[in-house]
Amino acid sequence: MESDMLVIRVPASSANLGPGFDSIGLAVDRYITLEVEKADEWHFSTESKVLEGVPTGKDNVIYEVAEYVARKMDRELPPCHVHMISDIPLARGLGSSAAAIIAAIELADQMLGTELTKAEKLRLASLWEGHPDNVGPCLYGGLIVGTHSPDNTDIVPCGVPDVDIVLMVPDNELMTKEARGILPRQLEFHQAIKGSSLSNVLVAALLKEDWALLGKMMGRDVFHHPYRSKLIPGLTDILKNVKDYGAYGAALSGAGPTIICLAPFGKGAEVQRALQEDFPQFNVETARPAPFGSTVKYVKNRKNITVS
Repeated sequence: MESDMLVIRVPASSANLGPGFDSIGLAVDRYITLEVEKADEWHFSTESKVLEGVPTGKDNVIYEVAEYVARKMDRELPPCHVHMISDIPLARGLGSSAAAIIAAIELADQMLGTELTKAEKLRLASLWEGHPDNVGPCLYGGLIVGTHSPDNTDIVPCGVPDVDIVLMVPDNELMTKEARGILPRQLEFHQAIKGSSLSNVLVAALLKEDWALLGKMMGRDVFHHPYRSKLIPGLTDILKNVKDYGAYGAALSGAGPTIICLAPFGKGAEVQRALQEDFPQFNVETARPAPFGSTVKYVKNRKNITVS
């Protein structure tokens, strides 16, 4: 097909890193790619195994978010055929929905010609998602620290940590609604102070590249690990003992069930092999922080598209 095709590529993300609950996120080098062409009606297609069963019409979340943006801009979206390619597993705590949200906002921005700034895209995404810790890294890449309220969304991009990532991905899905539902509605004041101090030290350790201290803070979370461990067999054991496998530390990735481990640069494969041997119930994979967030380009036809 010779007509111009819009190609959008967005990385995955891992949120929280332990006590950085709903505030800290890291882009991960897994990606969703959209190949977008104008069409007579909306249609979504895919050949990616992880996207099997995803809606093919206007009930697709990408359409829903793009239409949301169009309404905000008081514009009308032209119908498109969207071919989706992804290696981000769904409902595993790796920001698959956040990546789709950012991809949809990029799609709407291009189709509507609105020329939104990154800050405006982040605000729209955070209003839809409810917090910036997953959508922020998908948009900006690297590590972000952020906060969100109905009135404001603010984030600080903090560069790209020089670490390897080891992902422990179980076969079972865990829906965010279930993982949120198990959390308490309130924390005792002293627990909230403890959680806040752990999060503060986590950020300081990241910025100072004190990886040993970072790993220590990751495992001491009080906001969600103690509660979600009931849903994730093996989590408590891994949090306690992951340093014995050569990693700095581990945390539940987002709402789970994936566990993210940070390891010394160049040692990820070694840590991966050791963890896989002792935890066969997980598919243990190596990854890297994604240095760049969402990208947009136009190509002349499908033969020009390279997805890596």
